[in-house]
Amino acid sequence: MNDKAILRVNNLKKYYHVTGGLIPKPVAEIKAVDGVSFHINQGEVLGLVGESGCGKSTLGKTILRLEEPTEGEIIFCGDDIIGLSKRDLRRLRGKMQIVFQDPDASLDPRLTVGGSIEEALIIQGMRNTSERSEKVAWLLEKVGLEADFAERYPHEFSGGQKQRIGIARALAMEPRLIIADEPVSALDVSVQAQILNLMMDIKDIDGLTYLFISHDLSVIKYVSDRIAVMYLGKIIELAAKSEFFANPLHPYSEALLSAVGQLTHKRKERIILKGDIPSPLNPPSGCRFHTRCHKLLPVCDHIEPELKEIAPGHYAACHLYD
Repeated sequence: MNDKAILRVNNLKKYYHVTGGLIPKPVAEIKAVDGVSFHINQGEVLGLVGESGCGKSTLGKTILRLEEPTEGEIIFCGDDIIGLSKRDLRRLRGKMQIVFQDPDASLDPRLTVGGSIEEALIIQGMRNTSERSEKVAWLLEKVGLEADFAERYPHEFSGGQKQRIGIARALAMEPRLIIADEPVSALDVSVQAQILNLMMDIKDIDGLTYLFISHDLSVIKYVSDRIAVMYLGKIIELAAKSEFFANPLHPYSEALLSAVGQLTHKRKERIILKGDIPSPLNPPSGCRFHTRCHKLLPVCDHIEPELKEIAPGHYAACHLYD
C-alpha cells in the first residue's frame, strides 16, 4: 500500500459478454480490462497511453463505475468504491470527475451553459439561486471564459470553448481526482496547447490529481509525472516520465517511441509493428504482444509475463527480464 496514494486499483477487470444463438446466451467474453493494478499519488498526473482499442477509456469509466467492474478493487481516498451503496457512491463520485474526449458528450444541448454547470451545484446541495449564479460565473472565468456565456447554448461555441465548459462543469463538484479521457484529441493543435496549459494550471492551483488518457505520446510527455502503457487490456510498462523516455523496457514501448523519435534524446531506427492489435475477444495466449513483437522469445507464446519491478519504480511485463 502507498500511503500517498489517492487512488489504488487492484486486479481490476471489465469483461463484456457476447451473446449468440436463437435463444441469446453468452458465448464469449471481451476482456476489455484484464487484471490492471496501479496507484496514483495525491497531486500526481499518471499518463495512460496505448493504441485505440487497448481498453484505456474503459478503464477510466470503470474506475468511476460508469461501467460496472467484473472483478477487482478500486480504493479512492481509503474507500473501496466497488462495495459502496448507490447513495454513498453518489456522495463520493463528486470527488471523482471525468472530462470527455467529445465535450458535447457532457453538455445537454437543451440547456444553457449555466444550466449544465448548475446541475452539478444542485447535486452538491447549493439551493440558493443567486449563489449558484455567482459560482457559475466564477467557474467560467476560472477556465478563461466570460461570465455572460452562461446564458448561451452549447451549439454557439467552438470545440475549444466547449471543452473549457466541460472542465468548468467537472470543477463545479470540487473534485480531488479528474479522469481526462483524450480531452484534446478532437481539438486543433493550437487549441490543444491552450487546453493542456489550462488543465495544468488548474491542477497546480487546486492540488488536483489526474489520470490522463491519451494515444498521443507528445501530450503524455507534456502533462505526466509517471506513464503507464496499456496493451490489449493490460498495463505492460509503468515508470517515471524521465525514465520511460530515456530507457523504455518493453518492446511495445520501444516501438511507440521509435515512431515519435523527436521526443527522445536517442536516435533510433523506426520499429514497424506487424499487423494490427488483436481482438480482445480472442487475445493471444502467453504474452499478448508476442504476435507483433520484434524481440520474440520461445516462452512468449505460452506463458504470460507478470508486471514486475525491473529497476526502482520501473515496471515491465516482459520475459526479456526474467
